[in-house]
Amino acid sequence: MKRAKVKKFLLAGFLLLFAVGLAACSNNKQSSKSDGTPKSLNVQFVPSVAANKLEARAKPMEKLLSKRLGIPVHVSMSTDYNGLVEAMKSKKVDVGFLPSDAYVLAHKQGAANILLQSVRYGLKQPGGVKTNKLVNYYRSEIVVRKGSSIKSWKDLKGKSISVQDITSDSGYVFPVAELKKKGLDVTKKCKIVSVKGADQGVLNVLNGDTDAAFVFEDARNNVKNDEPKIMSEVVPIYFSKKIPNDTISVIPSLPKSFQKKLAKAFIAIGKSKEGKKIIENVYNHEGYAYAKDSDFDIIREYNKIIASTKK
Repeated sequence: MKRAKVKKFLLAGFLLLFAVGLAACSNNKQSSKSDGTPKSLNVQFVPSVAANKLEARAKPMEKLLSKRLGIPVHVSMSTDYNGLVEAMKSKKVDVGFLPSDAYVLAHKQGAANILLQSVRYGLKQPGGVKTNKLVNYYRSEIVVRKGSSIKSWKDLKGKSISVQDITSDSGYVFPVAELKKKGLDVTKKCKIVSVKGADQGVLNVLNGDTDAAFVFEDARNNVKNDEPKIMSEVVPIYFSKKIPNDTISVIPSLPKSFQKKLAKAFIAIGKSKEGKKIIENVYNHEGYAYAKDSDFDIIREYNKIIASTKK
């Protein structure tokens, strides 16, 4: 009897282990299809406006992506870019909409690879008029009051300048780095005034609160409704090199075959009437184009220059 009980016990144990093994295999098969398509996809944005407003605008993206990819898609919001990078690092998020600086940081940490870049309509100077050409970059500009003694970047020494947060490419990084390369360290030779928003920088110049402002091209358009004469009263004296547009980044572990499928889906959505409306409402994107990591080397170069100004 004892031997029979032992045999029954061992047989039961074997069957249990076999069942667990089958379940594990089944789960692994469910995690991704044979063509590399994952079971589901988590996409995350960072609010450029109130989080609840952006989430409501971005939610329709779930349906469009899911239809093209053939899997459930979940869209969510992150409180900030650091949070999004951490979520991608821990693989809780598969796809993140990251600006160039955040992408460079995420890539350095092994959390993200570039998939696509956003495109917007370019601007024509003078006047900051929107063209019909889609471009994958924008620029920073330095603006001053018309009639000012400041005619070029060389005249900024000793002057007051409205700047954005030190992580802002157009409002700080690019103009500060480029002027440092030319021989003017504005962090030591000028009076730096931090403001929130490029529109405030433009208004500071208009009102005489600062002599100049570092803003994106052409931030004057943002205040034109309230200040109709802004285009003639505040004028640009300098334009930076091209700043790479925002990215759609993916975690490196996402299968390459699926990444190609995902890129095509985003590009197609950007060209469709319904999709175009969604991405314009979320980030003012007009569409998406292919990109490569080396496109962001200028960000890496300028970040090193900015770090040197802090020593």
